[in-house]
Amino acid sequence: MPLARLIPCLDVANGRVVKGVSFSTLRDVGDPVELAQLYSDGGADELVFLDIAATPERAATTVGLVARVADVLTIPFTVGGGVRTLADASRVIESGADRVSLNSRAVADPSLIDAVARRYGTQAVVVAIDALDGVVYTHGGREATGASVVPWAVEATERGAGEILLTSIRHDGHRRGYDLELIGAVRDAVSTPVIASGGAGSAHDVAEALRVCDAALVASIVHDSPGELERLREEIEKLGVALRPRRRRDG
Repeated sequence: MPLARLIPCLDVANGRVVKGVSFSTLRDVGDPVELAQLYSDGGADELVFLDIAATPERAATTVGLVARVADVLTIPFTVGGGVRTLADASRVIESGADRVSLNSRAVADPSLIDAVARRYGTQAVVVAIDALDGVVYTHGGREATGASVVPWAVEATERGAGEILLTSIRHDGHRRGYDLELIGAVRDAVSTPVIASGGAGSAHDVAEALRVCDAALVASIVHDSPGELERLREEIEKLGVALRPRRRRDG
């Protein structure tokens, strides 16, 4: 298995980074471009930006943010939220993002995964799955679907997803550890990398997740003090988990 990755996740609403608990009770935690640079300089392997308030009318705002983030980063970054068509994905990637994350629209129209993968390659496609009690939820965790998590993850990878971003709604923001059972079930079912999300409260929590999957998203644990990311990396490696060496986007 490749070396593990540590990936700060920035949920963005109305141009600001926000954080909540179980997808609700949002609070403002900072400017996305400023935080992106802090995390890039502080040892993040990659970044994920999720526009959780995305609408078709705000597409230009999202593209502008992507371009500004691309100007300050030296690491790869993924952008999701409001990507409903191949044209939406193209605007995001061509504005500077390395990957696009597909979620609600991909569940409604799985052929979108195929289309983006054909145009940009599987390495540019992340399928995000928000899960609760084994069921896939969409629209920011508000709507249950008829899809089960593991079969949907399998279908997504077969259609061209290069990675699965798996979030436990129940664990999100609680800082009590990741849903290791859920992560393991998906990781055993697919051949592509799985990124764990939802529940990091300590270096131990992150290390436990990285023993099961390929990468871990962190949010609450670092947003209150982004400068602590480097110390978090050190603690994880002391727990016996080897993280990917820092690298530049062009390296």
